[in-house]
Amino acid sequence: MMQALALRWRKWKQPSLMRRLLLAQMVVVALLWTMAIALLLYDSYEDPELLKYQKIFHAITTIAENLADRPDRQQETLAAFDQVLVEASGDGDAASDTAAVLQVWQNDRLIYRSTAGVPVILNTVPNRIETVEAGGRAWRARTHVSANSDTRVTLAEPSVWRLTVTMAYRGYYLLPLVISLPFLIFPAWLSMRVALRPWRQVTKETSERGPADMTPLSYTPPHKELQPLVQSINSLLQRVRDSTSRERSLIADAAHELRTPLAAMRVNVEALKEQSTDEGQRELMGNLLRSNDRAARLVGQLLQLMRSDAVLHGDLPVMLSLDALVQDRLAMIEGLASARGVELELECEGNVPVLGERESLVSMIDNLINNAIKYSPANGTVLVKVTSEGARAVLIVADQGPGIPPALRERVFDRFFRNPDQTQSGSGLGLAIVKSVVDRHGGEVVLDEALGGGLRATVRLPLAVAEAPQPMLCT
Repeated sequence: MMQALALRWRKWKQPSLMRRLLLAQMVVVALLWTMAIALLLYDSYEDPELLKYQKIFHAITTIAENLADRPDRQQETLAAFDQVLVEASGDGDAASDTAAVLQVWQNDRLIYRSTAGVPVILNTVPNRIETVEAGGRAWRARTHVSANSDTRVTLAEPSVWRLTVTMAYRGYYLLPLVISLPFLIFPAWLSMRVALRPWRQVTKETSERGPADMTPLSYTPPHKELQPLVQSINSLLQRVRDSTSRERSLIADAAHELRTPLAAMRVNVEALKEQSTDEGQRELMGNLLRSNDRAARLVGQLLQLMRSDAVLHGDLPVMLSLDALVQDRLAMIEGLASARGVELELECEGNVPVLGERESLVSMIDNLINNAIKYSPANGTVLVKVTSEGARAVLIVADQGPGIPPALRERVFDRFFRNPDQTQSGSGLGLAIVKSVVDRHGGEVVLDEALGGGLRATVRLPLAVAEAPQPMLCT
């Protein structure tokens, strides 16, 4: 339980563009609401509708004058009218900090005021809206003086700062946000999911690509926000493709140029060895020849690797018989196996066709069988089997050598990597060539332990036809 909670917490802590956009939209909504409230408060301060409405002052003055001889009815009527003003101003309580305040004077005597908590408010100029300080608070007030009697009517509203504090305290600002924002999250999330669909299409195409696919992205978005990203990716792929091509050409040219001096060196050393009668010199020359063989093998493998890397899926239209190709290569390698005292055993089914490039498949087969012969003990057996499994052609090469530890079976496909415990000489390119060819042909290669010990390499390639082949004995 704790592990699941920790995993969810780590996932939540991970930065998310979707969450960032949602938060941005919520912040924008909050800012717009704040601006609307600020505009409303500013408008109420600069243009107070209640204080500008002349008929209100006329009605209050008329009530005070007509009921001057009936004080009880006068107070009752003014209180009722005051309550209407309070409700019209958006507040139901006359004692509220946001309610408008009414004060009526007659014969220089205060005959009515909305609440005793507000001191007397006096304007300096009649019929003009002013900001008046009273009781430590600022008010927007206007005083109307009757033309028929000594009656004055003063209406006042709290200042904008007081309105702001009161609205925030009573939740008029935050409560609408708290209620509305949850209902905005899902529409915002849905709209962003729809809007980011082209982005996901670009992500899907890049994630489905293999490590060797450097072709430009096929999806060309019409959206101006996404076009620079796709163009940058295609430009990067082009630069990597050009750089890889230059490196491959350099290695291939260097390997090709090295073949001639290596061949000339071998001819000269063999000639000197034949002419020399000193056993010590002959032994040194034998070592030179073996080093020359290893260098020539490395050069050959480099050329094979460059050729296999240069083959693309679109350039593999030739149908080949995998079993026939294996038999041909075994016939060519038979001499090497006999020289090392290794027996080659072949089991295959006829008609195992694949689509591929012949030279690359030859390199793959040669490297697998040569490695098996190289690491097999004297009088050992190398089993080569060609069969099919469903829609896959299968090539199995098993030896009786020391094998490869499970922890290193993926590493040995890296170029120039060799088992540190291996005593046989080598360049570390053989299995890298095999992996490159298999990947180019849309297959897979797996290394595991052979029956009775040793290493078994299993290569699976797509069959060229859907029909299952008929078993037959290879000759």
